[in-house]
Amino acid sequence: MFEKLTSVIESLTTNSISEDRKETLQPLVAFIQSKIDNGQPVNINFICTHNSRRSHLAQIWSQAIAQHFGFHTVTCYSGGTEVTALFPMVVNVLEQSGFEIQKLSEAENPVYAIKYAENAQPIIGFSKRMDNTFNPTSGFAAIMTCSQADEGCPFVPGAEKRIPITFEDPKAFDGTPEQEAKYKERSLQIAAELFYVFSNVNQ
Repeated sequence: MFEKLTSVIESLTTNSISEDRKETLQPLVAFIQSKIDNGQPVNINFICTHNSRRSHLAQIWSQAIAQHFGFHTVTCYSGGTEVTALFPMVVNVLEQSGFEIQKLSEAENPVYAIKYAENAQPIIGFSKRMDNTFNPTSGFAAIMTCSQADEGCPFVPGAEKRIPITFEDPKAFDGTPEQEAKYKERSLQIAAELFYVFSNVNQ
């Protein structure tokens, strides 16, 4: 794993995660543990309305942190209820944390290759519907990362588990002087909570 990214992951603290929030995260811990215990692959699809901010942050951090802890059968995905584009500030704050990101296309919905290690296969990041062919069709946990998707998708086709773990939208700060700081804050909050999740799974 890239040295800077490893340093950021190792500096994450879970002290600020409340007991209520830990209860919210527990079903994801249990899902991953169950799959590991049964020798099955772990597929997690993070879902948000636009698949542009929170769901990508969660997918990318989850994949990197799973690898950090040595869970090599974990594969993370993301999707939305509609297609928009991966928001550039998400790319910016992930690069600041040590991910290496290459823009592969200049379309309205650009495609990015996101790497967390020299020899690891890159995460392919672009906005897509949750049922896109890039994503699994069965046996996965659907993690609802925004309240709108949580309320609007009471049923996710193919999901073995549907788990609401919602985050505040940094979009509220777009175009303000606080934008970059708030995106970084949300990114690191998501990273810390996923660090908590994987640190509570036994090999």
